[in-house]
Amino acid sequence: MESMIFKKQSFYFSELTKDRIVVSIRLACMFLFLYTAYAKVIDHDRFLKGLSNVHLVSGFAFYIAWLVPITETLTFILLLIPQSAKLGLYLFVLLMILFTIYIISALIWEKDLPCLCGGAIEKLTWIQHIWFNLAFILLAIFAIRLLGSKYIIKKQIK
Repeated sequence: MESMIFKKQSFYFSELTKDRIVVSIRLACMFLFLYTAYAKVIDHDRFLKGLSNVHLVSGFAFYIAWLVPITETLTFILLLIPQSAKLGLYLFVLLMILFTIYIISALIWEKDLPCLCGGAIEKLTWIQHIWFNLAFILLAIFAIRLLGSKYIIKKQIK
């Protein structure tokens, strides 16, 4: 009997390559959220004031101003621990989708929208923000797919 491995997907990565890609994507996601969470906490008053000026969320600004950096930090911790990395990637994708929806909604309904992302990311235009978010969403989804890819072992009888 001889075993052959067939992939469900149209491309093949060795386990080592797959692990390196996933770890690299996790590190990028971790850096992004730790960096922005830190910036929001360090300059919390400005973050809170900026949220208070956005009519879409002004009623919840106080809660959002704490919830966002706490959730970003929690996501960082989940991504840091290999056993919870997949959950961390799912949470990362969810948050990035929510942030992107917020940006698009605010661009549609707000007159003057301040960027409250923190750090150098605040220098991006809104269109660049959307593309930046979409790129990270796609990277995280790719990592999730790599973590979830299965190999089918088919035995050949001679």
